[in-house]
Amino acid sequence: MEQFSTISVSDAFLRLQQGEATLVDIRDVQSFHSGHAPEAIHLTDASLNRFMQETEFNHPIFVMCYHGISSRGAAQYLVHQGFEQVYSIEGGFESWARHYPQQVVTS
Repeated sequence: MEQFSTISVSDAFLRLQQGEATLVDIRDVQSFHSGHAPEAIHLTDASLNRFMQETEFNHPIFVMCYHGISSRGAAQYLVHQGFEQVYSIEGGFESWARHYPQQVVTS
């Protein structure tokens, strides 16, 4: 994969429930702590190196932002770093919270 793909919230939810992917949330600290998907890793500039060292490059990565726009740039960046299967979640966290309010936790 030379470019990221997009994935619907429902498909992302299903694949995450099956343990088939890793979810990263790139929103700011306050937004992440106010609510995020339970399995989400908060990916920031500070956590990027560790994430890259601990994550297999052939394992699917789902990128979540606020509305599904910023995640595209982050997804493409991860592709350029060598990750082979990277997906931007359509609609971002807003869509996730609307479709799966029971799957939102706070920190």
